[in-house]
Amino acid sequence: MDDTQLTRYSRHLLLDEIGIDGQARLLASHALVIGAGGLGSPVALYLASAGVGKITIADHDQVDLTNLQRQIAHDTTTIGRPKVESARARMLAINPTVDVVALAERLDGEALERAVSVADVVIDCTDRFVTRQAINAACVHHAKPLVSGAAVRMDGQVSVYDVRVAASPCYACLFPPDGEFEEERCAVMGVFAPLVGVIGTLQAAEAIKLLAGAGEPLIGQLLIFDARTAEFQTVRIGPRADCPVCASFR
Repeated sequence: MDDTQLTRYSRHLLLDEIGIDGQARLLASHALVIGAGGLGSPVALYLASAGVGKITIADHDQVDLTNLQRQIAHDTTTIGRPKVESARARMLAINPTVDVVALAERLDGEALERAVSVADVVIDCTDRFVTRQAINAACVHHAKPLVSGAAVRMDGQVSVYDVRVAASPCYACLFPPDGEFEEERCAVMGVFAPLVGVIGTLQAAEAIKLLAGAGEPLIGQLLIFDARTAEFQTVRIGPRADCPVCASFR
């Protein structure tokens, strides 16, 4: 690291859990953020500020006025622009030394497989069940750690799935792809504005911990947050022997 980097990341360098070695790992790492909305906004901004060397952010949507109640990577001047371009500009304004790749597309199929295969960590900031299942399957296939978050109404949850760890489930162990789950999207159900900040910031923290080798990630744990009462609950989760996605990988 040069003198400017030593100054920029000095508060990380003071932490025993990160220090120079951990920050060097962050600078050399590549994070894939899928979704540039409510969750993706704080994730992208904190990864950039923390010095993750390369950040690929993917989203096919454009900024809308209704987004500005909670999606802090965007503002009134970027309404109508692709969300990834708006987020990239904000990320580079915070830290122009990071490499931000903006993919204005819906990642699926081969494009999703390629993007996941070259990342060191994948952060799922989407809000569709089928999309989450596809991201999880790609992460299992390429043995990449997945930081998954969800937020709707006043309820949120975060977990880390990493099939390289024997005790870790994958997303499909907890939410089977053939299960019947009601699709709860904030466009229909509403969402408490700060909730996505809480959950997205936790996702960013888990991703940074994984990349820097700091602390204990939320593997085998589902962290649930109720914004009504400001209460957290941790539920222990494990792999399913009959999981249709990860059982054959183990």
